[in-house]
Amino acid sequence: MKRLLVFSFVALAALYVKAQTSSDSEVRDSFNPIMTAVTSQSIAADARSGAMGDAGVATDPDVFSQSWNPAKYPFTISRAALSLNYTPWLRKIASGIALLNATGYYRIGDLQAVSASIRYFSLGDVSVSGDNNMTVRPYELGFDVAYSRMLTEHLSAAVALRYMYSDLSGHYNEQMEAGSAFAADIALYWNKYVTIGNRESRVAWGINLSNIGSKISYGGDYSYFIPTQLRLGASWMLPINEYNRISFAVDATKLLVPSRPLRKDGENDEEYTARIQRDYYDMGSIKGIFKSFGDSEDGFKGEMQEIEWSLGTEYTYNDKFSLRAGYHHQSKPQGGLSFFTVGAGFNMNVMAIDAGYVIGTSASNPLDQIFRVSLTFDFDGLREIIGKRKNRR
Repeated sequence: MKRLLVFSFVALAALYVKAQTSSDSEVRDSFNPIMTAVTSQSIAADARSGAMGDAGVATDPDVFSQSWNPAKYPFTISRAALSLNYTPWLRKIASGIALLNATGYYRIGDLQAVSASIRYFSLGDVSVSGDNNMTVRPYELGFDVAYSRMLTEHLSAAVALRYMYSDLSGHYNEQMEAGSAFAADIALYWNKYVTIGNRESRVAWGINLSNIGSKISYGGDYSYFIPTQLRLGASWMLPINEYNRISFAVDATKLLVPSRPLRKDGENDEEYTARIQRDYYDMGSIKGIFKSFGDSEDGFKGEMQEIEWSLGTEYTYNDKFSLRAGYHHQSKPQGGLSFFTVGAGFNMNVMAIDAGYVIGTSASNPLDQIFRVSLTFDFDGLREIIGKRKNRR
């Protein structure tokens, strides 16, 4: 019989077990991953970026830009598009956990765009042992809207507003209420065509400061940080010939959340609990952002280990077919959940389908064998088909 599992603690438990079974004593001693609530907001929802090692801040603008860098939308080719994404999550730990996501955008004129997305993260049907042997359905929900605008011929900016709702007990535990939080994103995107040799290639960079907002509370004495993140990325698109091109992308991501203080030598439970309450749980979210740059127990080395790296590449033939691969690195003190990714995409004008697959670097990696699939509907393509049918009449 399943017990009630909270997603955050499922993931952290997997990290903890991995660290405890490691033969590296230094890793076990320094293991202190940054913890946040509403961790479903950090999951790569779309199959394209998911197949490129979770790199997406500066990749080609597309409908999936909302969760990576909404400032890319004014540079999209299509006037409007809608995507639907499905990701079974943590398949090696439990069944029934999944993320569903829908994203859409509309370009207003040539300089600006509006976009929105909704993501639903389900922990599946969970049987609870008790007098009634009932089944509950814990879930998390996020909804956001964004406005983006070109500032110059090559530079654009965006702001997004987000609402998050987290019900981790499925309304079963009276001592744990559902929590909610509000947040905002600020993003920039720059791209330009440059001539390298005799070929005109595109270079781009992007930055997205996401989930700047309130903390979240589940009705207890503590409030928890949401996953505020700083993403920096760059990309390079190189055309091979008229029909073939290849792109390379790199992202660096850091959680702007303070590290939970470790117990000091000789500190008893009461002293440690009081210090944690004062120096961690009572800290405001904005103060936590600034503190996150210099609070690691391992100093500068520890701060660098908190950065996660994503490397991705994409080969495209005639804008119809794509092959993708990537690598995502997480340091061992932060969990060591590194993985390779592969995927493919097919574009059929009106509709496109993308798929991505995760290959863990170790057998104990709970992210191993995660599969993503995305469907995209291009409204320009649909309008073109409708126009052709009318002309035939």
